Amino acid sequence: MAIEIVNLPNRFFVDTIAVNFEPARSSHLKNASPLLIAVAAAAFSLTTLAQDHPSQPTGEHHHPPAPAPTNLKVLPKNLTGEQVHEIMHKWAGELGTECTTCHAVDPNRKMPNGHPALNFADDSKPEKNTARLMLRMVQDIDKNYLRKIKDEDHHDEGEEHEHEDGLSCGTCHRGHTHPPKFIPPKEDHDHDHPPAGAKP
Repeated sequence: MAIEIVNLPNRFFVDTIAVNFEPARSSHLKNASPLLIAVAAAAFSLTTLAQDHPSQPTGEHHHPPAPAPTNLKVLPKNLTGEQVHEIMHKWAGELGTECTTCHAVDPNRKMPNGHPALNFADDSKPEKNTARLMLRMVQDIDKNYLRKIKDEDHHDEGEEHEHEDGLSCGTCHRGHTHPPKFIPPKEDHDHDHPPAGAKP
């Protein structure tokens, strides 16, 4: 058996190493280097894997075209379907939820993948109304409280501190539907406690 290494154009690699197994015709090919044989076999395996599993872009969120939003009650009504989808995708990550947590399934429609479609305008699930209530709360805290906190390290007295990121679902939820309880670590404080019974 002889091993011939040739370069072939391939849609997965510009120059793909291919291995051609055929009967040996000369004695010097029978004595091919074991290292050469190993390299050729490895290249053949990688080429086969690449053809069976073409590379896919990573880190991208693929979804069908988002429909124009309807029944927006808290979000701005001029948002596009894609903008609403990105907001929902962000919230799902911050809350550790799925689309079906808040949106009801439409039994009469199916997605291209065969799964039931969702009725985004439907308000039958209580979780959707809870999400609206929580969004109003976040907007109120961010606008009427956080933005009025004075940052004495960077601003003059009386100047409001503008938060760059503001408050979000993830500020408290941290990837959980129900915010996890925070237990402060036990640490030694750098101040002395007054003795028992002492008056302030």
